Amino acid sequence: MRFRARDGWAALAGVVAAGAGLALSELVAAWVDPASSPVLALGGVVVDNVPPWLKDFAVEWFGTADKLVLLSTMGVVLAAGAALAGLLELRRPPAGRVLMGAVGLLLAIIAVTRPGATPLWALPAVLGVGSGVLLLRLLVARVPAPAAVVPVGAGAGSGGATDVPADEPPAAALSDDGASRRTFLIWTGATAVGGVLALAASRALAAGSRAVEVVREAIRLPSAATPAPAVPAGADLGVPGTEPYVTPNADFYRIDTALRVPKVDPATWSLRVTGLVEEPFEITWDELLELPMTEHHVTLCCVSNEVGGDLVDNALWLGHPIRELLARARPQADADMVLSSSVDGWTAGTPLEVLTDPDRQALVAVGMNGEPLPEEHGFPARLVVPGLYGYVSATKWVTELKVTRFADDQGYWTPRGWSAMGPVKLQSRIHVPRPGAAVEAGQVTIAGVAWAQRTGISGVEVRVDDGEWMAAELADTVGPDTWRQWRLDWDATPGDHQVAVRATDANGQVQTAEQAPPAPDGATGWHAVSVTVG
Repeated sequence: MRFRARDGWAALAGVVAAGAGLALSELVAAWVDPASSPVLALGGVVVDNVPPWLKDFAVEWFGTADKLVLLSTMGVVLAAGAALAGLLELRRPPAGRVLMGAVGLLLAIIAVTRPGATPLWALPAVLGVGSGVLLLRLLVARVPAPAAVVPVGAGAGSGGATDVPADEPPAAALSDDGASRRTFLIWTGATAVGGVLALAASRALAAGSRAVEVVREAIRLPSAATPAPAVPAGADLGVPGTEPYVTPNADFYRIDTALRVPKVDPATWSLRVTGLVEEPFEITWDELLELPMTEHHVTLCCVSNEVGGDLVDNALWLGHPIRELLARARPQADADMVLSSSVDGWTAGTPLEVLTDPDRQALVAVGMNGEPLPEEHGFPARLVVPGLYGYVSATKWVTELKVTRFADDQGYWTPRGWSAMGPVKLQSRIHVPRPGAAVEAGQVTIAGVAWAQRTGISGVEVRVDDGEWMAAELADTVGPDTWRQWRLDWDATPGDHQVAVRATDANGQVQTAEQAPPAPDGATGWHAVSVTVG
């Protein structure tokens, strides 16, 4: 089927109509519940069903921008579908409206089946896409029609065989009528403006969620009944280009499945302890803050972190020990797992023995580096569990601790191919020099971090090319649950070199050289960088 000039106008009509409809759906969702947004609901389904290899690819290539890339890709796909709907509506009416309506029905079904959804969550998709269908019909009906044509020379009596518009040169036969084109542009422009206004109104209404941030900023956290040891002066070696011992909140990595950060009001938040327990209970935010608080420095690691990757950071956490909450609930003898749930439905399965270990400071955290948790890091409360990767422990925006069994329940990532257990592996990383760096001959500082949670780092070694392993200087640390900085001064000689690092934990275990990908339970191997010495 040959593409004609009118097809372009029809495709534009489809995109504008769908865009305005989705903008209206965002406005309705801001009133119903931000999570009921059809776009976010669809994105959530994509995230939930993405295969592990594609997740690893997205994290490796886009890092913490993976959500922006996903939403941008969805926008392109939806725009292409809307353009197709416009073309179909022009050529095969009402096929375009049927296509758009079917997509709207699908979005409504997706919305009401998301975690925590109510039947009202269908309303944004129904009203938004419904209006898009009506707008599609109105706009396509106003697609400029071809200019009237007459046989060439008709006015001259020639009866010629070529058609052209009357009193116009032959090339004008392909042009659209100016008046109808202006009418179409006015209608599409007005529709687009309406969509922009609806989207702006939705953002203004969503700004009401700023109230949660205002509440957060006004919170004064209680003092720790069990304060953390002071960070030794020698914990940070101060090598330019290395990360500080304690990562600032704004720089702390963020990996989760939430396309929009949940806005949770502490006044309505509560934490339930349920499942295979003798005494299930529920506590409010105020009740949680009244409990004795513990401070603890913990390095968190994402299981998707490649060898040498940056999805690992260290912070000071404030919270109440999870073991105390579980002791109050009195787990049954046959329980072996705690399934923690987030307000957005995400879950993690954590071994019960880890959370009840008296020597492990697993916390329901409310503070991070001396302030209430940032919203993107789980405000008002999240779990922090030393020694485990985040996918089996670090539930943000936590609302429930369900005591259960591994035989009966699974966390979010386990049925997607990841291991049910996720102990953090012994790892080390080179911060400086950066891969591919060019440095001058002479003394060059090689530096980075190493971590072996629950055990601690006893040594770090560096090797240049195939030379001998050289012991690096180790920084001080507050304990075994955090990373440890290291440095080595290298007498660099001209040429291309490869620098590798390996760590040894306090039990004498040496970091393995065997290369393994993140899936299913964490990457292994030595981190190495290539540098050029001039």
